[in-house]
Amino acid sequence: MHTAVVTSQEIQAKIDLKTKPLGALGQLEKLAFQIASVQTSLSPQLVNPHIIVFAASHGIASQGVSAYPSEVTPQMVLNFIGGGAAINVFTRQHGIKLLLVDAGVDYDFEKNDKLIHAKVGFGTKNFAEAPAMTAAECRKCMEKGAELVRDVHETGANVIGFGEMGIGNTSSASAIMSRLLDIPIEECVGKGTGLSDAQLAQKIAVLARAMDLHYNVGGDPESVLATFGGFEIAMMCGAMQEAARLGMLVLVDGFIASVSYLCAFKMNADIRRNAVFCHQSDEKGHRLLLQALEADALLSLDMRLGEGTGCALAYPLLQSAVAFLNEMASFESAGVSQKTEY
Repeated sequence: MHTAVVTSQEIQAKIDLKTKPLGALGQLEKLAFQIASVQTSLSPQLVNPHIIVFAASHGIASQGVSAYPSEVTPQMVLNFIGGGAAINVFTRQHGIKLLLVDAGVDYDFEKNDKLIHAKVGFGTKNFAEAPAMTAAECRKCMEKGAELVRDVHETGANVIGFGEMGIGNTSSASAIMSRLLDIPIEECVGKGTGLSDAQLAQKIAVLARAMDLHYNVGGDPESVLATFGGFEIAMMCGAMQEAARLGMLVLVDGFIASVSYLCAFKMNADIRRNAVFCHQSDEKGHRLLLQALEADALLSLDMRLGEGTGCALAYPLLQSAVAFLNEMASFESAGVSQKTEY
């Protein structure tokens, strides 16, 4: 059966002819337009939503760049498995399937049905001394992320969000952002898990030295990702690219996830069409990053937790966007007069 291609004009007309003033649903209208465009449908559907949380340990954490010790990463993974973290609560609330991935935590987890064992290594190297990972490890991460998304896609899912857990990963993200966007590291660094002013100064000093150490790493996204990244950041990057390739909606969480997206975008700009930025983090660099990406986040709740929590909280807005497009009356069907033209 041959189906006609839905045009942008048709989607916009359907939105405009709903019983409301033009543009009165604001960002929800943009969201409905985007979802309908990605699905090339005037009656889009959200099917079997998933959020994948990637966890990994970071060598840079040994430099005192976080308010929490590295062992919090495996402890939080166990908390995810036990269903006790914020992301567990919010995915349960909204009927979103949650997948947990050990991308490279420095801990030997017992086999568990609730954890996908995809460990590339027991944490990255300390990028203040050496590249965080090899090019081969970085490639392996991205391929594994893509493979996991293919598995999700086979369940019929057409919307997928991404989150992370990894003590030290705001340092990784800040370094990647600084190098890929050519923004001074000081402007990309925030307080992460809640550093004091003195600890923040220490974090900036450590990262400034690391940037100098790797001065010869240019703007190639894969090289930058391997040099400064985390296994979870690289795996998420590959996952996002594959989700976009498969025509899924890609829900981007906060600062770390947006940096994964930045790497993916630098590798293939087509991902922009599928990406929904869920919330603007309270982390300092995120606002600048969203500006550089010319992206508007749906929510701004002063959160800085990660875990994909922004994706879970924004998901009902996608449901509302689809619902108004599919269910709201048009002026014609409701017999409502349109605006008078003078």
